[in-house]
Amino acid sequence: MDLTATTADLAAAATEVARLLPTRVLDPVLAGLVLRAGGTGVELAGSDRERAVRLHRPATTHTDGEVLVPAKPFADTLRSLDDPQVRLVVEGSRLAIRTTTARFALPLLDLDTHPGVPGLPPKAGEIPSEVLAAALVPVASATSKDDVLPIFTGIRMTGTDRHVELIATDRYRMAYATVPWTPEGSLNVLAPAALMADVSRLPQHTVVTIHADEDRIALSWPGGSVSTALLAAPFPDDRARTLLEAVIDSTVVVEADALAGAVRRATPYSGPHGSVTLHVEDSELRVRGSDPQTGESEESVKATTEGNRVTKTFQARYLADALKAFSGRRVELRIQDGLRSTVLTAPPADDGIELKYLVVPLRTVV
Repeated sequence: MDLTATTADLAAAATEVARLLPTRVLDPVLAGLVLRAGGTGVELAGSDRERAVRLHRPATTHTDGEVLVPAKPFADTLRSLDDPQVRLVVEGSRLAIRTTTARFALPLLDLDTHPGVPGLPPKAGEIPSEVLAAALVPVASATSKDDVLPIFTGIRMTGTDRHVELIATDRYRMAYATVPWTPEGSLNVLAPAALMADVSRLPQHTVVTIHADEDRIALSWPGGSVSTALLAAPFPDDRARTLLEAVIDSTVVVEADALAGAVRRATPYSGPHGSVTLHVEDSELRVRGSDPQTGESEESVKATTEGNRVTKTFQARYLADALKAFSGRRVELRIQDGLRSTVLTAPPADDGIELKYLVVPLRTVV
């Protein structure tokens, strides 16, 4: 293999593949990067048997070929180069990285022992990248980071004729979003949230194609793709959708950023349970924190209120995450009686995304 490419393009692609693949693997082959040079440029790919990544970059290929090299050292070396062009050439058992003034050599790994990079499942539909990212980020924030219960580490994705529904919960909160799309097939999966959040940094102003079958989900765009194995656990769809049907006891409309700021300032006074209390008053919402050790805080935020004057206590970090999803907008808090969930919602955004976020303080959602 022998090729010449733009250093910055190749470095960015190598860094992205290394970022999207797990770094803690026992087999060094699974931490390797597959380089495939051909007439259309160079493909950088990797797989750890669950995740798979492919990125294509322009290059002048002098000799076709395919090699496997350690991903992180390769990416680190390219990022450190100042030359605008770099040449990659196989020299015996090494891949030489050459510039006009320097040479670096990485050992070649055994390509025959690599599991290969699986192809893409059938197409399910298309979504603009910025729309998908805007929905994925808040929904993924409601997932659990604990792998003991893998069902709560995933995002439930269901396609309809007009929208993709996204649902996630960690049992203490739940996020629900609908995203407009152009369907081409079926979509009914439980996708790992960690990878879906990772790919929220997709290239902007492009169209992302979703691919899915019974085993894998993939996202592809011009110049690249990423895929992963699905979670096998069944998701409690019916229970989750029931929670969206709030029986409202009190309604509060407030600027999300103003309330988020008050919650942030009350958090140092949130006590051992990390909780803040909201008091619904006439034309305002009072945010209180109280801790025997650090003291107490109280702040009023202007709001439009209807219904009963109620008091609710929430986990401060859960409430902050929910409000972040509505940044820059007015948010409606639909408060239910007792310990039932509070639903945060807003009119659909200009991009067609409808978002609802449920928070249940100190109590499970599912």
